[in-house]
Amino acid sequence: MRAELFVPPLAFHAEGPVWWPDDGSPVAHTLRYVDMLAGRILTVGPEGFTAGLGDTSAEAAPTPVTPAMVAALDVPGPVAACLRPRRGGGIAVLTEHGLSVSDDPAGGEWTPLVELLTDPDIRLNEGGCDPAGRFLAGTMRYDQRAGGATLFQISGDGAVSTVFDDVTISNGIAWSRSGDRAYYNDTPTRSTWVFDWSEDAGLSQPRRLFTLDPDDPAGGPDGLCLDAEDNVWTAIYGGSRVECRDAAGTLLEVVDLPVTNVTACTFGGPDLRTLFITTSQEGLTPGAQPEAGAVFAADPGVTGVPVTPFAG
Repeated sequence: MRAELFVPPLAFHAEGPVWWPDDGSPVAHTLRYVDMLAGRILTVGPEGFTAGLGDTSAEAAPTPVTPAMVAALDVPGPVAACLRPRRGGGIAVLTEHGLSVSDDPAGGEWTPLVELLTDPDIRLNEGGCDPAGRFLAGTMRYDQRAGGATLFQISGDGAVSTVFDDVTISNGIAWSRSGDRAYYNDTPTRSTWVFDWSEDAGLSQPRRLFTLDPDDPAGGPDGLCLDAEDNVWTAIYGGSRVECRDAAGTLLEVVDLPVTNVTACTFGGPDLRTLFITTSQEGLTPGAQPEAGAVFAADPGVTGVPVTPFAG
């Protein structure tokens, strides 16, 4: 399967795509993602889905999403690491060193909820919300030193605890529909890990779901998401692809992309049947891959699940 261009390369390092829920706001039913190292949230407006994905009832061929269909929202500070809707309405975003919230999902006044880091050599990188609505927020060192990063847990009231303190590049995390399993990537391990999960115990009993072959030149698993059948869709950074594996780790599908650095993926669209995939220009010679930094889309024939909101 091959993904097709959906949004042109408006970002340098596109990451963390989220299909926004029906919260009654102007950004409901839109695709949102971050231009991470520019500190921006990008939102593809509703008109982009008729244009970019096509209207099956129309005879005319679909036209590409244009930059005018994408709105940019600055976050506090130089990094926008990850975003999620809030359970009571609004938006939560991981910034360079903390978590900020706004009551307006389209972006209003930001309120810092918690500061997680004070070391300027470390930043937040990725995260997601567990079935209880707690935000698990991962970090990385700018120099990517092994074992120098942490996975934190942030409760709705702003209480913070440490989940792991020996990771290197904390990346995608997502839960099964039943909530009893979680999948997690620390990219340099070249593995996706599966954990048991409960609200009281959190993550436990880690084991490898799969590991990239030693001769695979890819950097490792980056962002991930699950479909409604609990298959795991993983962006392979440096590998020009997204891999789908079942709960036993068996490879079911590969989605190929025309760019090297594939960062994350999520299901969206009106019926959650479109796989949206973000990419990055990071480390590339300028102009070598003109579509790097774009968002791509594929129809893998399965349905995704709604994003879990933050309880704060």
